[in-house]
Amino acid sequence: MKMKSVKFRMIAIALLSATMPFTAKAQDKVEASVGADFVSNYIWRGTDCGGVSIQPSMGVSYKGLSLTAWGSVGIDKEDAREIDLTLGYNTGGFSVSVTDYWFSYHKEDGGYTGDYFKYGAHSTVHIFEATLGYDFGPLALSWNTYFAGDDYTKENGDRAYSTYVGISAPFKLGGLDWSAEVGLTPWEGAYANKFNVTNLTLKAEKEIKFTNSFSLPTFAQVTFNPHTQGAYFVFGVSF
Repeated sequence: MKMKSVKFRMIAIALLSATMPFTAKAQDKVEASVGADFVSNYIWRGTDCGGVSIQPSMGVSYKGLSLTAWGSVGIDKEDAREIDLTLGYNTGGFSVSVTDYWFSYHKEDGGYTGDYFKYGAHSTVHIFEATLGYDFGPLALSWNTYFAGDDYTKENGDRAYSTYVGISAPFKLGGLDWSAEVGLTPWEGAYANKFNVTNLTLKAEKEIKFTNSFSLPTFAQVTFNPHTQGAYFVFGVSF
């Protein structure tokens, strides 16, 4: 999951036109990406999900349709291991996606919890989320709801359909790219026990140039969670 931090991706054409001439026409339309972030703290939607972490990603896209894989592995073995698979589509400013989140935790007696291929209604550790979003340019909105899997359960036994609503705005200041985000949950669920603002984040990005041919995108962000009273300062490097 998606601290879904600013990711630097090395974009490459996925089709091997040199050895597969019949793909030449599609070469300009199919793209593949691979990258990784190294972060000082894994913060996602105002929640502390782990300490120092490596977060790889890979994906393919074609005419607005995309399939991506994202993961997180903490340096500390007590941190959860995570794999997210997202199928999405975007056109213009509109986007829709479905994500499968999977978490695995270290056990005291060794090994990790969470069998990946266990999808039982009451035994899986997968969480499935649907997302709708629209990017207006100066402002972007997203609605994200867990609809299946290991969601929060209310005291009466009902599924909470835990929901996170994000509002973000990019801007430039002092030669840097900035973004501000406000996140809230409209009802009781995994993020809070009732309506609450759970994420206030300010992020700044800068590409550090080492030579004429080598530079690294970096970012720093400060996050506050008014609900939990949490405060976090994160630094990250993208590859």
